[in-house]
Amino acid sequence: MPTARLTLADRLAMRKPDTALARAQSLQAQSLQAQSSLAQSLLAQSSQDPGLKLRAVKLFAVAAAAGLTVAERELGHCYLLGEAVPRNPSEAARWFGRAAEKGDNDSRRYLAGLAMAGHRESGADAALFRQEHGTPDFATALRWALLAAAEGDVEAQVMAGFIYAAGPEDLRDTARARFWYGKAAAAGAARGHLGFGVILLHGAKTDVDTVSAIAHIRQAADEKLPTAHYYLGLIYEKAIGVPADATLAATHYGLAAHAGIVSAQTKYGTMLFHGLGLKANRVQGESWLRRAGLAGDAEAAVSIAQLYAHGGDLPPNYAEAALWFRRAAEAGHHDSARALGVLYMTGAGVGRDADEAAIWFERAAAAGDTIAQADLATVLLSGRTSALLTGAIPVHEWFERAAEEGDMIGAFNFAVCLAEGVGLPKDEARAATWFRRAAASVVNARYWYGMMLAEGRGVTPDPVAARSWLSQAADLNFAPALVALAELHLHGTGGPRDHEAARLLYARAAKSGHAGAMFSLGALHGGGHDIPANPEVALFWYQAAAARGHPMAALMLGKFLVRGIATRPDHAAARVWLLRAAENGVDVSAELARLDPPAPTPDP
Repeated sequence: MPTARLTLADRLAMRKPDTALARAQSLQAQSLQAQSSLAQSLLAQSSQDPGLKLRAVKLFAVAAAAGLTVAERELGHCYLLGEAVPRNPSEAARWFGRAAEKGDNDSRRYLAGLAMAGHRESGADAALFRQEHGTPDFATALRWALLAAAEGDVEAQVMAGFIYAAGPEDLRDTARARFWYGKAAAAGAARGHLGFGVILLHGAKTDVDTVSAIAHIRQAADEKLPTAHYYLGLIYEKAIGVPADATLAATHYGLAAHAGIVSAQTKYGTMLFHGLGLKANRVQGESWLRRAGLAGDAEAAVSIAQLYAHGGDLPPNYAEAALWFRRAAEAGHHDSARALGVLYMTGAGVGRDADEAAIWFERAAAAGDTIAQADLATVLLSGRTSALLTGAIPVHEWFERAAEEGDMIGAFNFAVCLAEGVGLPKDEARAATWFRRAAASVVNARYWYGMMLAEGRGVTPDPVAARSWLSQAADLNFAPALVALAELHLHGTGGPRDHEAARLLYARAAKSGHAGAMFSLGALHGGGHDIPANPEVALFWYQAAAARGHPMAALMLGKFLVRGIATRPDHAAARVWLLRAAENGVDVSAELARLDPPAPTPDP
């Protein structure tokens, strides 16, 4: 303990524990009196002994060491608040424990508070606490709170009510929470009224119960308890036992928000932003939402993220939206985790990053978000993720569980995992079975099942049945099915050869931007098929497909430009398209040779 200049009277008082305690209390009273007003405080700083509090602590220590209960409690209080000595919850708990074991209710209440703050008991002596701040120890807190509550300590009654109402599942007991909150409310405690009112409201079965609950919450609000104003805001917003009143809801939310209740700041910010119950003020509304979001409120962070993502009066700002979606996701908001995954998958506001997308999709998927599960499967199937980061994600287990429960989307996704070997060995026979089940309601499954029948993957080849399933998907304008069905018509597989039907199917797929369909239309019109050749139309479709990155279309466009088919020869443009095709693995050497013929061999 730091040194303090003791007076002769202090030293004489130390000779006996009782006089040491009395002297310490006198010094403590002088210190409090000196600080009773700003002027007196300034005077005290100049004229009072600067070691006044520390002298009191030293005297309390003498009396506490002798076992005087009041001194033990006061010394503990000094260490708890850091008055004249460094704050030390462990040392505070040691002295509170001594006093509590002797029946001191204040010390029991302080010990309960320390346990709720995460300062756990340690060792054989249950009164000792570790100094590190950890997770709350509600069982210890309840033990001390009940001892004090039984002796009529109102604050301890509130503590006991809170632990029984909102503590760990194994300690929750609504009846006991109601009992202790009721005791505190009967004694006039504002927090007792609030807790009792909330308990009544949750269990209300009649209008009388609801009115009584609201009366208790209103009583707490009248005592200026901010959380009570928040609950009154909810009551008026949701019309719980009273007519809906947005103005009163905003008023109570505002009172709670200004007092620092984060959830109320979110509500108040939302009402200000949209002009609900009060005049709209988008700037102040966003300010309150931002304040709550920075304080960790997930709903507020989501609201701000959506403001930036949707834009409104200004263009969307996806970079800012990503920052707020991340805050919300890290606070446990699963929809935001999925939204953040979408941003990383598409590269909106952040760098496109399949691994990062998978990480956020997994977080949402693990919480049961089926959309995120499907998005995660899509990312994994893309082959762009690192096996080190995503290899252990059990997407197939989620989809199998959903499939077994009758979810056809889950059945389709599980079939894809089986067909592609995502998370488990490839099994095309089982995949075909699940595709067939899902095909009853999922258009993608009709396409996949049709393709497996056409190719004989996991089933006996059946081109006639393949046409039927692909037709069902094509009727819904599913582009891959339109293209696959066109191929069957083109080659006469599973039915008559019909190039005009194929052309019509390719054209429908091309309208949706399918580059492969555009290339096939170019090939059909290029000649050698059962429809008249039309080089101009062929060139149009080759250009459209090449512009969308189709490698073979780039080759054909290069050929047309080299030879001047349906257009003037343009060797510079031809070179550009041929090199683009080459970048994607297409052999363009013959066409490049036309552009760069070998130099003539000189005569010998």
